[in-house]
Amino acid sequence: QVQLVESGGGSVQAGGSLRLSCAASRYSHASNCMGWFRQAPGKEREGVAAVYPADSSRIYYGDSVKGRFTISSDNAKKTVYLQMNSLKPEDTAMYYCALGLCGGWVPNFQETPHYWGQGTQVTVSS
Repeated sequence: QVQLVESGGGSVQAGGSLRLSCAASRYSHASNCMGWFRQAPGKEREGVAAVYPADSSRIYYGDSVKGRFTISSDNAKKTVYLQMNSLKPEDTAMYYCALGLCGGWVPNFQETPHYWGQGTQVTVSS
């Protein structure tokens, strides 16, 4: 069973930065993408970023985070990172790590990846 363990959430003031990590275990990344979704109370789930670890040049971002967030991967550690800069109060949400076949949910984040982490809260105050 694939497991995804997130870390790095917290509280920060607007304009600040946070870095999320997601470590995966017991999976083969040959055809899988890893990335992040978020969901704020009362709002729909939103795709944030995704990467194809076998070819890290294949990176995808949601429109609302382009230019501010950066996703990266460390294949040796089977870990993806989300560097979040210039954070805004509207970035406040529960952030979920996800893993699934790339052909399903990237690049437009419309489909649901197969595996999910437990979530980590990000709170940005104004």
